[in-house]
Amino acid sequence: MEHLAIMKKSWNLIPKILSGEKTIESRWYKNKYSPWNKIQKGELVYFKNAGEPVILKAEIEKVMQISDLTSSKVQEILDKYAQADGIAQEKNEFFKIFQNKNYCILIFLKNPQKIEPFEINKKGFGLMSAWISVDNINTIKKT
Repeated sequence: MEHLAIMKKSWNLIPKILSGEKTIESRWYKNKYSPWNKIQKGELVYFKNAGEPVILKAEIEKVMQISDLTSSKVQEILDKYAQADGIAQEKNEFFKIFQNKNYCILIFLKNPQKIEPFEINKKGFGLMSAWISVDNINTIKKT
């Protein structure tokens, strides 16, 4: 599979992926949403900020899925991985956002590369989708 991660622009995380400062993409959920059980080592993730074209891709080196979160488990995960997730400076703010989540996916990234920008068509995936998994990224490329 190939994956599209849609990022919150104000968090400014895409440049951190490109520079190698951010080597983990984390997703935190109340319920099991994509890419839970849909993502594995060796696949590709494409990145874009909301409302902008896709500009970056990275290979998945490893995936960790953590369930039955408690606020103390969330704190442990942040203590261990916030630096690699590119959110160490704002760790306390992210704890407030994530403390009541039940699931966390840690996606370890390697070989981030800038790519020729392209737009996508999210029709059928829901306007609020922040992660899309497809067999081939070309199926959602706007032509």
